[in-house]
Amino acid sequence: MSAQDLPACRIDANGARRVDFKVLLRLAAPLMVTNAIQALLNLTDTWFIGHISTAAVAAISAIYWLLTCLILLLGGVGLAVQSFVSQADGAGRHARASQSLWNGLWASLCSIPAFLVAAWAGRPLLELAGLAPEIRDLAVAFWEPRMGGAFLGAITWGLMSFFNGIGATRVTFIVALATMLINVAANQWFIFEFGWGIAGSAWATNLAQFCGLLVGLGFLCSGPIARRYKTLLTWRPRSAMVRRQLAVGFPIGAMYGADVLGLALMQLMVSQVGTVGAAATQIVIMLTSIAYMPGLGLATAGTTVVGQAIGAGDRDWAAHLGTVIVRTCAGFMFGVAVLMLLIGPWLLPTFITPGDPQARETVEIALLLLWPAAAYQLFDGLYFGSSFCLRAAGDTAVPAATALILSWGLNVPLAHMLVFDAEHAWLAGLPQFGLGALGGWLALMCYVFVLGTAMYRRWRSERWRNIDLWGRAAA
Repeated sequence: MSAQDLPACRIDANGARRVDFKVLLRLAAPLMVTNAIQALLNLTDTWFIGHISTAAVAAISAIYWLLTCLILLLGGVGLAVQSFVSQADGAGRHARASQSLWNGLWASLCSIPAFLVAAWAGRPLLELAGLAPEIRDLAVAFWEPRMGGAFLGAITWGLMSFFNGIGATRVTFIVALATMLINVAANQWFIFEFGWGIAGSAWATNLAQFCGLLVGLGFLCSGPIARRYKTLLTWRPRSAMVRRQLAVGFPIGAMYGADVLGLALMQLMVSQVGTVGAAATQIVIMLTSIAYMPGLGLATAGTTVVGQAIGAGDRDWAAHLGTVIVRTCAGFMFGVAVLMLLIGPWLLPTFITPGDPQARETVEIALLLLWPAAAYQLFDGLYFGSSFCLRAAGDTAVPAATALILSWGLNVPLAHMLVFDAEHAWLAGLPQFGLGALGGWLALMCYVFVLGTAMYRRWRSERWRNIDLWGRAAA
């Protein structure tokens, strides 16, 4: 294959191959906007919930990452679709690309009973967390409908992964935009007009994701995509392909699940220490999504072009392309972190009802938490930039194990020591510093420093070169 046929490749005046940033930007820009839309969707939910009460924000803070962890763990197979699709598309095997999608969707459908069980288990699980009764009841009211409908998002991940894998990122943008617009309107109606309170926000998200799924299916089953990729002819399940996608997809979900479960426990610790710190933590988490969601768009484009280069049979170009993308992700997030510090004092107060008696204290703590949050953004860019490129190659098991070890061996015990004082500690025998919410964010900062460095070293080791997604064992 000639250099001109490789993804995001141009030949300079000396005949050397260079990354074509114009091509990469055309692919990544819709994804960056798409992920910015996702960030706005999260911020919108937090804004609406913040106008219910500070207790409602604290309830979401207590369960946000735990909820996200379970959704990732149960729906990770949808995230693997892009790896198979991009490699098949890079090899010019269009029917195999759509076949990969359908088998990913079949695998995702099998997870529906697990999501329903997780929804039912919400109350007994949260009763073990030691939350104040008011916070626990609000958390359960959100958890049950949100988890029960989360399979819609998992299926949509697979569908959007297909569009991303073939480079149709504008379709992904349209699906995300439709989802956000419906979510905003539904939040207003369900929370306030219908009087459903915090549960209304969960139902609004479910409705928005269902509508987004319908929009995506419309693009899949009609028009040029349907004709080029024969999407109406490749829908039958194939057990071997489903098994391969599960083998790649489950570690993806487990990796990000282990990551966010550590964050979930940190938030539970902060929530147990105090409502104000918990509310401030949730608001800062939503604000930091402004930094990492657009960066995820660039990393997602990396999965596409690295996978296409591997499918085209040029792993040297895949290695160079991936390294450039990882470093660009890190640099981008550093710049956004600086912007986050600049706009934080203006933006943070908008998430709290002015008349709330705890509003001023919540904002003051949130402004303090912004500093460690901003400090780790560059390393977060290394983390997801590297992990997304590794995903393109099918290298998911070792990164998942790394995230699990660091999350439970570093982040969780360090957060426990820094958040609690000796009186409120969950476990005896550890030194306790009693820093509250600030301690949780300092632990998170240290964890991301190490995790980002480890993932980048894994990518640069190039052990992924020996992995074949289509059935041969990895060396």
